[in-house]
Amino acid sequence: MPSYDKFFWGAAASAYQVEGGIDNDWSEAGFDAGKAAGHYNRFEEDFDLAKSLGHNVHRFSIEWSRIEPEEGKFSQKEIEHYQKVIDALRERRMEPFVTLWHFTNPVWFSKIGGWKNKNAAQYFERYVDFAARNLKEVKFWLTVNEPLVYAKNAYFSGIWPPGKQSFFDLFSVIAHFVNAHRLSYEKIHQHILGARVGIAKNNIYFDEEKSWHWLKRIAEYWWNEYFLNKISKHQDFIGLNYYFHKHIEGLKFSPEKAHSVSDLGWGIFPEGLYFVLRELKKYQKPIYITENGLADAKDEKRSQFIKDHIFWMKKAMAEGIDVQGYFHWSLLDNFEWDKGFKPRFGLVEVDYKILSRKIRPSAYDYKKIIEQS
Repeated sequence: MPSYDKFFWGAAASAYQVEGGIDNDWSEAGFDAGKAAGHYNRFEEDFDLAKSLGHNVHRFSIEWSRIEPEEGKFSQKEIEHYQKVIDALRERRMEPFVTLWHFTNPVWFSKIGGWKNKNAAQYFERYVDFAARNLKEVKFWLTVNEPLVYAKNAYFSGIWPPGKQSFFDLFSVIAHFVNAHRLSYEKIHQHILGARVGIAKNNIYFDEEKSWHWLKRIAEYWWNEYFLNKISKHQDFIGLNYYFHKHIEGLKFSPEKAHSVSDLGWGIFPEGLYFVLRELKKYQKPIYITENGLADAKDEKRSQFIKDHIFWMKKAMAEGIDVQGYFHWSLLDNFEWDKGFKPRFGLVEVDYKILSRKIRPSAYDYKKIIEQS
């Protein structure tokens, strides 16, 4: 049976979604998070809440636009802020998982083409070099978050900045992310002995009517496997973000077998986590579920959502799949990208007018699961 003695239980967040006061390519494009949840100035209070809920780990991101607001000019003040964030987690005996890029870019980087720029990976490597040299006590690093989700939304469907729609750009950007991760992996290991480096990869569970197995395999390869295959020699663990299940019948991809849906209409299909974890076993790497959650403003489905997904995670672990952590998305209500502030993902409710915090009942139910594991 798997051991939970050193298992990581916690939640996740990203800088732009919770910190507030950030100027980047999203704010410039009209997706302004404003003061967000005010986490930049209230991180200690928020970590106290997380600790009280039994968390022993927290995933957060460093905002590139804070660290390098102008090309080649790095902010000592901001890197010291993130050092304080890390220190605050250590003081509470919570392990920091640091994400270096979570969908947002400095304005200067955006103006030179962003991830389309042929030297994008080198620009990112320079930023990673500064971060790793200054935060050497961090063990767990995620270089990029959901590179395919970003590439699809920003360069194919065009719903995220910079709002492009091009097959050529899509695959060019993905290639630059692959190179950026490889370079960053080497750079982090160059500076930090014993570092563990991976990415946060959004994988989807695809099932199909029998006659459409070939389409299922194509979908699994391009969405779930391609990027991981490309970085297979440059990852110490796999960070899995699981939200979606797609049922394939004909040329239609639909969540029709979902038990219910979130406030965003995303199908809830806990069994899919088990199948996606099984697919990852072949990589022979430790796995951390770095995101798993739902928009549920009334907190009516979150407790069962957490319980069911952890049930299927434990089933996979009992079958020998090396899962070493579960991070619920998210600790706080946050700015949900192009959807704005309406979706509520937090274990902790945020009143955006006065920035007060209120722990939701589901957060206590999650705590009970942690204590019983």
